[in-house]
Amino acid sequence: MITRLLAPVIFAALISTAAHAQSADVSGEITLAAYSGVFQDKYNDAVIKPFLAKYPNVKVNYFASNASSAMLGNLRSQAGDPQTDVVIFDVSTSLIGDKEGLLAPLTKTDVPNLVDLVPQAIVKEGYGPAVTFDNLVVIYNKEAFPTAPTSLAVLWDKAYAGKLAVTSMPSILGSGLMVMTSAMLGEDYTKSVKQSAAKLAEMAPGVQTFDPKPDAYTLVINGTDVLGTGWNARGQYYADESKGKLGVMLPKEGTILQINTINLVQGSKNPVAAKAFIDYALSPEAQAAFTEAMFYAPVNAKAKVSAAATARTVSGQIDKTLPLDWGWAATKSDEWNQIWKRQIISAGK
Repeated sequence: MITRLLAPVIFAALISTAAHAQSADVSGEITLAAYSGVFQDKYNDAVIKPFLAKYPNVKVNYFASNASSAMLGNLRSQAGDPQTDVVIFDVSTSLIGDKEGLLAPLTKTDVPNLVDLVPQAIVKEGYGPAVTFDNLVVIYNKEAFPTAPTSLAVLWDKAYAGKLAVTSMPSILGSGLMVMTSAMLGEDYTKSVKQSAAKLAEMAPGVQTFDPKPDAYTLVINGTDVLGTGWNARGQYYADESKGKLGVMLPKEGTILQINTINLVQGSKNPVAAKAFIDYALSPEAQAAFTEAMFYAPVNAKAKVSAAATARTVSGQIDKTLPLDWGWAATKSDEWNQIWKRQIISAGK
């Protein structure tokens, strides 16, 4: 009887010992390229530190950047001698990286947690999957709005001219806003963005900055601007940090789903440790921890997230997302970028 009772305990101990031995076999140094600022702070606490506890023989260097385009530029410049092992950036940028051969394939053998990802997380079969889900929102200074706005149309309200912080392309905040503006106008953006470009050009004279520094959240919180465009996850975080000064609005016209992917860099100098990190980042525990910390929706179906946190992520607003094929959008990136430069931003000068 005692032997039968001890058997599960012994079996569990053997599994734990085997897992520890496997973790100990992974060693060396990797460089992770990912977003700067609060993303870096929260990701370090929620994901990197627990990973290092599980893999004590691995060192992770965090190379911070404020834009996916900058990370892509670095990968291109290092193509002959990669200095980065893992990169987290937006989906349209990762698709470009895949096409240019800058990113390496991944299999379920390499990364077992790929098996438990939700279908939307598979961006391109065999390559880096989604690691976070987010959505585009309008942020506003609550002191300037006794009644919370509900429509994207508030960005064209003359009462707030000169007080707008709108991020333009090449950031996907710019392409996302164009898609949302098309939806507001009833335009099919897959056929033409002529109407949305003209509408955004009407807004341009009221925009205080198309390149918010340090970021739109800070400018809106301190009252330099009263409206801006941003991401829900960061907006929710700064709403708490500002003690309610910042408001976050999902426009009634809808929003776009934003996907950040996690990728193995082609030619990584330590692919074993890099794959171990990617697998941990996609695990239920890492996904749940980062969602609770910063309100990005998890990509792993087994992640256990509180109802309170879920309600503040795109998971709680999925019925408001507009259809957008980021693979297709990536093919329009250069064209839309030129529209922003020549027709929209120039209209504000």
